[in-house]
Amino acid sequence: MYSILVERGGYMSGTKKRIFAEHGIQNTGFYHTMSLVRGKYKLPILYCLYLNGPTRYNEIKRLMETATFRSLTNALKGLEEDGLIIRHEYNQIPPKVEYSLSELGQSLSPVLEVFCRWGEEHRDGKVPVSILSKVIDEMNENKI
Repeated sequence: MYSILVERGGYMSGTKKRIFAEHGIQNTGFYHTMSLVRGKYKLPILYCLYLNGPTRYNEIKRLMETATFRSLTNALKGLEEDGLIIRHEYNQIPPKVEYSLSELGQSLSPVLEVFCRWGEEHRDGKVPVSILSKVIDEMNENKI
């Protein structure tokens, strides 16, 4: 089972129980996604490539500010191995290498957008009114 939440009928008629990771966290889509982007620089690299398109190594290094050569190189290699980015090496002197999102990496674009939007909305630590209204409506419907 790959869904995070599974709805099941409860012991009382008409109720539903939400179950998290019924067959273990490792069998969820959430876990798989986290395994691909786990690490200090993987999400920022993906976001950088999403916003900037094909980007050279030194530009990524400059944007990541605190990344060491080793940590950035490892993150890029991991993303490439997982098929999220493409490394394009140009046969020229001096050597030129660019990184870009693969088709699989591009499929993360909506997730990166929502992730960014959530951060913008919650930057000051407040819950937006639109979210509060939705939660209150759901609570009233479910009589929680």
